[in-house]
Amino acid sequence: MRLEQLTAKALETANIDRYQLAIAVAKRSEELLNGATTKLNVDVKKAKTADIALMEIAEGHITVKGFVNRD
Repeated sequence: MRLEQLTAKALETANIDRYQLAIAVAKRSEELLNGATTKLNVDVKKAKTADIALMEIAEGHITVKGFVNRD
């Protein structure tokens, strides 16, 4: 899936704006760098942590909390 499509899916799934998504991806990416296990069947050593974090959010494996939902 292309990055633009993945981002659009993540925005829709999490119901947040792109700035909040950037913060959520950064936080999850940091967790992955610090040893958290991914919820996807992906080799962490071959993929960028930011890409994995975005995929996890897009697929709904990671719930983004702490933001006011946009509606």
